This record gives sequence, C-alpha cells and structure tokens, in this order.
Amino acid sequence: MPRYFLELAYKGTAYSGFQVQPGRATVQSEVEKALQVLFKQAFELTGSSRTDAGVHAKQNFFHFDTGQAIYSRQLYNLNALLPPDIVVKGIYRVPETAHSRFDAVSREYQYFIYHSKDPFLTDRAWRYPYPLDRELLQQAAVVVAGHRDFTSFSKRNTQVKTFLCTIEHSEWTVQGGRLVYTVRANRFLRGMVRGLVGTMLKVGRKQLSINELNAIIEARDCALADFSSPAQGLFLAAVNYPEALTRQFLPLNNG
Repeated sequence: MPRYFLELAYKGTAYSGFQVQPGRATVQSEVEKALQVLFKQAFELTGSSRTDAGVHAKQNFFHFDTGQAIYSRQLYNLNALLPPDIVVKGIYRVPETAHSRFDAVSREYQYFIYHSKDPFLTDRAWRYPYPLDRELLQQAAVVVAGHRDFTSFSKRNTQVKTFLCTIEHSEWTVQGGRLVYTVRANRFLRGMVRGLVGTMLKVGRKQLSINELNAIIEARDCALADFSSPAQGLFLAAVNYPEALTRQFLPLNNG
C-alpha cells in the first residue's frame, strides 16, 4: 500500500504532547481527526519524534499508509480543518519501507531564553532574568558534546535499552535578542534537552563549575541534573533523514 510522509509544524501550548492520549487534546489526535474529515476514513499515524506537553516543533513528521489518492490541492483543505496552531507543510509519497521514526539519522532541538519581560514571548521562550556568562555557557556546551552517556539527563522511569547518545552539535548563540541553545544528536532521552539547559544555566550563573558539570555527567545520576527548564522554551527544530531517502520524497499530483 502506498506510504506517505506528512511534514508539520505546531505550537504545543494547548496540547498534552505530540502522541495520542485518551481523553486529551494532542497534536496527533488533531491531525488524525482532520484527515478523517477530509478523506472520510480513519488514518493511523506513526510519529517521528514525540514532544512533551507545551513543547513546540518547527518540523516534525508522521507517516501513514493509504490506497486513497491524495492531491496537492487537498493540502489547503487539510490546513483549513486544522486549528491555527498546527500546520501541515507538506505530504510526500515515499517508498513503502520508509519509516518516519527509524529512518531519521538525527534530530535538532533549540531552547529559547529571554531576559526582560516580553508578552510576545511568554509561551515560546523562558524568561530567565539572571545574569549569565556566555563564555562559560559555551564551554559547558562543548563539554556536553564530548560525552556519550547521558544517564544523568534522562528522567526516571524511562524504558530505553541504552543511555548512549552521539551529539553532533552543541552551541549557545544569540538570535534576535534571545539566547538560544542548539543541539543536534542521533537520539535524545526523555527530558534530556531541558535537563542539559537547566544544568548549563547553573554553570552560566557560576553556581556550578565546568569540572562539576563533568562530574554530574559522569555520575550517571539524574538526581544531580536540573530539569527545571519549562516546556515553552523548547522547539524540535528539525528531523533529518538520509539524502538517499529525501531524494525519493515525491510531491503530490495536482489532481
């Protein structure tokens, strides 16, 4: 049966996360509902990356199978059915073996922080009014990228076989007056980015030294990390697939 990748972006403020949860509004449930209204059939979506309640995404993916023809003009109709905080950016025909989750080679997250009160950023960044040493923050980001075992930055009761992650990029920058942490890795653990941000900010405030940050990572104890960074500052920025697969993303027919 033909398989499709659905690319979307969303503001997660109003949702109890990405994946379907009984009795709760989620991004997946809204997209499935809109697809069912448009195509008059139920769709079973498989997501590439879960995001927690209140977390946003500039890019995420689902895949689904259907024998029903899908045309480019229906993208407008689908977005008209979706709430204003979710947008479908594209639907692509892919090989029937393609998997939105397992074929991803890396994911990139960004965490946004602002200093002074700003009513336009309250649900899309974290107001952090304390002075920060940006040089120390960047040193912390480099230290983080030098490790592979992130047990200390995984929340408890996480059912994973390994806590090993390969971080490809870890950097603090300033964008549009906001402090931004960008991290790209082959995989992420539950709560990992928010734990890294909260702990590195303590380094930036000189409450932790670089050596103490190293010790927290090497201790493999999540009780030592700071997971206080709230959800609204976190964005899933990109889900990356092998070029050999993306070359096979076929645009929809005009219909």
